[in-house]
Amino acid sequence: MSARNYNQNCPIARGLDILGERWTLLILRELVGGARRYGDLRAELSGIATNLLAQRLAELQDFGLVERTELPPPIGRTVYTLSDVGWRRVLPILQAIAWFGLDRLDPIDADSVVSPLNGFLAGILLGFDPARASGLAATYRVEIDGRRFEFAVDHGRLGPAHAAPAATVTAGAADLVTARLGPSEATRKAALERIDFDGDHCAIDALRTAFSLCESSQLDGSAGGSP
Repeated sequence: MSARNYNQNCPIARGLDILGERWTLLILRELVGGARRYGDLRAELSGIATNLLAQRLAELQDFGLVERTELPPPIGRTVYTLSDVGWRRVLPILQAIAWFGLDRLDPIDADSVVSPLNGFLAGILLGFDPARASGLAATYRVEIDGRRFEFAVDHGRLGPAHAAPAATVTAGAADLVTARLGPSEATRKAALERIDFDGDHCAIDALRTAFSLCESSQLDGSAGGSP
């Protein structure tokens, strides 16, 4: 169990009993978009002690938010993923916090170093519009500067990948962020044009519509929402 307990019969306090510990939400953030090995999490969460990471993962498994899977040979490795409950309950929280912190990001320019995860959060996740994806059921892959993210859309909700990707997006993290947050329409359009889409034409159109990956796609708070 989590060490923190507010001892209040309040939904916010009860939620913080689970999610309020340091590193917990960042671990869950790392699991959005696909399975991660323990070593992957350690590499991306600079500063977390290995025993603390193990403790947090165990707690999240106990709460049913994270699943641990042993992949069979020849891969033969342990990976962690968000559970179905994690996708349903945690993803809206991560999206809301990301919206809250979006205007505090350092400005992005040609010399900026942007992590693949930030590219995924700003360029993909926060552009998701459940209303535009209400009739969509497909798995997608996003390749960002060498890191792969996989997820599915299931009639207005985001969830774990469950099939071969219907379409693949390949982009640099800086371009994905600039396509959303660029200071001018021309800048955003140029960044969007550098993003590659591969797959069936209809699948690509559905992907671009659901995730607002079209011209004039600057994030303004109207796109996205709780899946």
